[in-house]
Amino acid sequence: MDCINLVRLNPLVMKLLFVCVGNTCRSQIAEAVAKSLGHDAISAGTHPGRKVNINATRVLEEAGVDCSDLYPKSLDDIDTSGHDMIISMGCGVECPDLPIDQDWGLEDPLGKSLEFYRFTMHTITELVKEAIREWTDA
Repeated sequence: MDCINLVRLNPLVMKLLFVCVGNTCRSQIAEAVAKSLGHDAISAGTHPGRKVNINATRVLEEAGVDCSDLYPKSLDDIDTSGHDMIISMGCGVECPDLPIDQDWGLEDPLGKSLEFYRFTMHTITELVKEAIREWTDA
């Protein structure tokens, strides 16, 4: 049995999908944070970039969050079924075939200061924790 199947045996572990356009900053941070909290997470974009933004990986590393397996993924290349929650980062993602459970409306940190990336990561961390609390309390 692989790790993902073992994770799904635990009813307190969420399976999360984070979506955005580029899949280089916010959704990657959300994926890494959710995984660091013990959940099954993946992120993808409608038009993914070539690599994860260096400032996104920098703030994750500063916080001790593993980001070694992060890479931009296309929604077309992943299995989008079976997720407990699908969350948009708030970048106007249009996915008519994908039921978005939450839209976080986060400002894109691309091109902004490292401090803004830290703020974005803090915000995402709190939103991930809140989504998990809501799901486990339901």
